[in-house]
Amino acid sequence: MFPSRTPFPRSKMFAAALLLFVPVCVAAQETGQTVSATAASATGQGAALAGSRYTVNAGDGLDVFVWGEERMQRQVLVQPDGTFAFPLAGTIKASGRNVSDIAAEVRERISLNYRTAPPDVTVSVREATGMRFYVLGKVRSPGSFTSGVAPNVLQALSMAGGTADFADLGHAVILRQTPQGQTVEPVQLKRLLKGGRSLDPGNLAKPLPTLASGDVLVIP
Repeated sequence: MFPSRTPFPRSKMFAAALLLFVPVCVAAQETGQTVSATAASATGQGAALAGSRYTVNAGDGLDVFVWGEERMQRQVLVQPDGTFAFPLAGTIKASGRNVSDIAAEVRERISLNYRTAPPDVTVSVREATGMRFYVLGKVRSPGSFTSGVAPNVLQALSMAGGTADFADLGHAVILRQTPQGQTVEPVQLKRLLKGGRSLDPGNLAKPLPTLASGDVLVIP
């Protein structure tokens, strides 16, 4: 809930009610949960689903375990270029991928060193500190936040405590750094925060924008 010490205008009552029901993304290291996947000769749907919940970012800490090979258990840090090094596998590209794909590539690379089927490989996210985004401007708790999954704009706004007085919800933007340069994506929060008064029942015509690592949500 929002702090009681700050009066909450009637015009924002509907926004507050909506935000209370928006699921908050919590950083993996705060919940004590990990995202893991095992690469075997036949990858099951369960492993694929486990790996699809989170994509690795530069700065994340990973646990890599080769079953039956205790000497090859490693805690690795994804470097700023999005890679990490692992024995017998060399340099692995991790950023932007899920743990299922990473585990499968590690297993494939080390398979050259085994005459029989290579052992299973498990990759887990130990610290999801790389998924960091920022919410700035007229919000109650501006700053940087970490999350175990990519939050949508409403989830990110709820993590920042909701909008402050006089926020211009019609001109919010997401600032994003891409290989081609910085981009600006307008976000129409005003209509979303009005809830049922402005949204038709059923599926949204356009999915809510999600924040990637390094994105900045600005509420003027």
